[in-house]
Amino acid sequence: MDDSSADYGVDKYDIGTGFGHFGIATDDVSKTVELIRAKGGKVTREPGPVKGGKTVIAFVEDPDGYKFEILERPGTPEPLCQVMLRVGDLDRAISFYEKACGMELLRKRDNPEYKYTVAMMGYGPEDKNAVLELTYNYGVTEYDKGNAYGQIAIGTDDVYKTAEVVKLSGGQVVREAGPLPGINTKITAILDPDGWKSVFVDNIDFAKELE
Repeated sequence: MDDSSADYGVDKYDIGTGFGHFGIATDDVSKTVELIRAKGGKVTREPGPVKGGKTVIAFVEDPDGYKFEILERPGTPEPLCQVMLRVGDLDRAISFYEKACGMELLRKRDNPEYKYTVAMMGYGPEDKNAVLELTYNYGVTEYDKGNAYGQIAIGTDDVYKTAEVVKLSGGQVVREAGPLPGINTKITAILDPDGWKSVFVDNIDFAKELE
């Protein structure tokens, strides 16, 4: 879940070097890119196959400088399909998201030529679910996170249990589990070992919000 926010009186943020991109799946990358270009968007990589593969991708930027990877994936049920974050220790990050968040390592790919390794983490196959793409660049252990990227939101059946598991798995709880004032939806907010924030939201409470 992506939660875009605007703070009163603030018209510019620092994206930093740690956030990578959001991934958007579409039936036709070329058509989507032309639409973005016509609306004044910035195309930073023209449509074409990914290096070493067949999937057609492109990269664009929105007016605030956020990067988006456009992927050709016909019939996807999840148009917002990826969030890419850079991490300083890939094995540590994989272990945390497996143990604390209950994600699976869907695939891992090393690219020695360009000196990086990626790990796809999620709750099901990439073609049917949004995934977290963790990227490790050789020799880089820390990034400037800026102040623009906020968080991802994840549903859970028990925010209290989740908060305890996060603490035991090397994460930090920055908002203890409990209901939000006014709406009573239970949440907990956490930081992973690299400092990336996630908010866990009670599944039943959130479903009631949507009624």
